[in-house]
Amino acid sequence: MSFRSVLLLAGFVLAALNLRPAIAGVSPLLDEIMDDVGLTPAGGGAITTVMVVCLGLFGPVTPLLARRFGLDRTLLAGLLVIATGLTLRGLGGAPVLYLGSALAATAIAVMNVSMPGIVKQHFPTKVNLMTGVYVSMVVAGAAASSALVIPLEHATGYGWRGVSALLAVPALLAALLWLPQAVRRPEGAGNGPRPFGAVLRSRVTWYVTALMGLQSLTFYVMLAWLPTIYLEAGLAADQAGYLLSLTNLVQVGTSLAVPVLAGRRASQVPYVMAACVLTVAGYLGVLLAPMTVPWLWMVVLGIGQGASFALALLIIALRPANPAEVTALSAVAQSVGYVIAALGPLLFGLLRQASGGWTVPLVTGLVMLGAQLVAGWFAGRPAVLVKASLDPCER
Repeated sequence: MSFRSVLLLAGFVLAALNLRPAIAGVSPLLDEIMDDVGLTPAGGGAITTVMVVCLGLFGPVTPLLARRFGLDRTLLAGLLVIATGLTLRGLGGAPVLYLGSALAATAIAVMNVSMPGIVKQHFPTKVNLMTGVYVSMVVAGAAASSALVIPLEHATGYGWRGVSALLAVPALLAALLWLPQAVRRPEGAGNGPRPFGAVLRSRVTWYVTALMGLQSLTFYVMLAWLPTIYLEAGLAADQAGYLLSLTNLVQVGTSLAVPVLAGRRASQVPYVMAACVLTVAGYLGVLLAPMTVPWLWMVVLGIGQGASFALALLIIALRPANPAEVTALSAVAQSVGYVIAALGPLLFGLLRQASGGWTVPLVTGLVMLGAQLVAGWFAGRPAVLVKASLDPCER
């Protein structure tokens, strides 16, 4: 492997690692942030909600940026903006907290949409493998940040504000590694095809969008509130953070293996169904017996959610024929999907306030998983996204 290939792979991996710490790093510190800034539980949940809303709202600009500047330069800009947002959100009160979070999430939105296209552009013969690598690094970043923010806070004495700024360092390092790709002649920039029309007319797009949104909703609910659920059940803050880290760590291996296996088959339906059933089992464990074998529920939940996320992104990468179509499908599925997902953490916070416990929110999550099961059945079936000879019933 040449030095250029090593640099490409290293930059790709580290860029993927930066796609979740800005979000996952909030949850273990949420009680401290709420006390410091003066937020209610709904206001605390709104931090994640604001970020997930931005993931939905700003993803559609990515194909425009990619056509103008190329995917590589778009990714580099995203890394720099993430670092800026992470630094900003610890510098003031609630407005600055939300503003910095929104800025970081906007950059993540652009990178989320860019990455499947980058896989198709730089690794066209290894889409299954590199999708697995990409997704596993995303969840590894979430696991590392949720596990390390509290120990890092204790070790440095900086508090949540300083820890937020420290999370910007990996983003800056990733930008440095990706710089050689960005300074090259941009691929995919200019007056290329505009596949949005065909993508929007395809039924496949909306099946994939529903799967992406519902699996993201059930994931971000747990990302935002799982440590708080266990804090209220009697665990210490660091132990609650470790449980969240465990479920995220399990997702690393799952999300690496599942795309390689599922990508070998024309239909991903069996894998999508199995992943959803495991997520249901994890939710039921947290609802009915959270303190009995919490590590087991985290493992089951991690397998289910990691596989669901990886399969949604794999389907996005497999159905289109070229990077432009991948980016367009990714923009639609992730943008609309994350708008759906944004309702989750805020809804859970409101239901927690209204009901005084976690039973009603978790039962609501199970209902959402039922809808995810249906969406996965349609999204996982073999289909071609955009093709001139495509049967009209698949459009």
